[in-house]
Amino acid sequence: MMSNSPLRLATAAATLLVPLWAFAQRQTLESGGYFRAGPGATKKDASRACYGLSGAGLKYRLGNECDFYGEFLFSTKMKADTVDYAINVMPKLYNGGTDSGSSKLEMQQMFVEGKGFDVAPDVKFWAGKRFYRRADVHIVDTHYIDLSGVGAGASDIRVGPGHLALGWFRNDGGDLANPVLVDDDNDPLTPPVRPGTRHGTRFNVDYADLPVNPGGTLRLLGTFVRSDGDDGAGGRNGLGFSAVHEQARLFGTDLTNQVWLQHARGSAGLNGNFGTPTATSGVRSTRLIDSIVWQQGGFGGQAQVMFQTDRDEAGVKVDSGTVGGRVSYALTRHFKLVSEAGYSQRKADGGATQKLAKFTLAPTLSTGPGFWNRPELRLYVTTAKWNDAANAAAGTGGVTGIGDNATKGTSYGAQVEVWW
Repeated sequence: MMSNSPLRLATAAATLLVPLWAFAQRQTLESGGYFRAGPGATKKDASRACYGLSGAGLKYRLGNECDFYGEFLFSTKMKADTVDYAINVMPKLYNGGTDSGSSKLEMQQMFVEGKGFDVAPDVKFWAGKRFYRRADVHIVDTHYIDLSGVGAGASDIRVGPGHLALGWFRNDGGDLANPVLVDDDNDPLTPPVRPGTRHGTRFNVDYADLPVNPGGTLRLLGTFVRSDGDDGAGGRNGLGFSAVHEQARLFGTDLTNQVWLQHARGSAGLNGNFGTPTATSGVRSTRLIDSIVWQQGGFGGQAQVMFQTDRDEAGVKVDSGTVGGRVSYALTRHFKLVSEAGYSQRKADGGATQKLAKFTLAPTLSTGPGFWNRPELRLYVTTAKWNDAANAAAGTGGVTGIGDNATKGTSYGAQVEVWW
């Protein structure tokens, strides 16, 4: 990932896209993606401000996204002998503010996936860098399961009534956030100067689509991590487990309900990915989530309740929790009123409880009346309140980053969100 001036950014984008365009002249090139963008400001005339506590699932996103973000997938499907395969490339563009003047450009996905190999005709095999088997709660922009990375694997392996997926991933290192300095010359008269690196191997076993009751399926995910490096910390192992039950037509209604139970220890992440590479087995996290989504005529929405507990090596515990939801009501086929409310809190042992509540109202134009219809063009007003403990935990800038010690705020703006 790198920062670019507008000219360098345009040059980099052209370098990526022109070969794709040339390739498209010879093959059928499909596109997909996602982006969000739009202007925003605050009641106090700051450029913009967003409101949330640190931690997964604790920030509700409607009228509360201060960034400029886009994913652009280019894919072509081909056939050779009995093998059907797809070539996939996805650049990603990100800017933490309103415009793209200092954006960061990254190759987010680059992989090949194929099916029809004679050794296992019904199994999909892949290798490269990719988004992989992610599961999220949209309103908080959090993938509670996210196996993405650089690796290889196989999926759609029929085992009993469900499907098995196996994935092997590598993290080839990089400086730690707080690296241990390594003394390469072993000279006691010279200080260690090079930040040690830490590499990791991850193996995921994912068994999904297991029918357990009428309309209900179960997903079971195991994560195994081994972290090594030359930073003197020794090897670190990690284990993780997730169980997700999805119930369609809950109580005979249009509600779909998901219950998630997750646990991780050591260097494994709670989302099934890599965690902190130097974490020992004393580092543990547990999370419980209940999320629902519905659409009844023009009335749709999504809501969640989440609780999480984290413990560090010293046994210090941090408890987090949140409850919130978003509802949309279609007044006409293309005009909806959308609102979102959420409350989050977070407390470490011996510390004060951080608290934050937000509410957003957003008149919205859309291509259809459903909750998931996109694109949406929104006007929004967001108001939030939080306490001094939340400001202190966020650092010198406080929750908003403005640094005015305020404990409430109002933002307004416009946003487009689209996926295709």
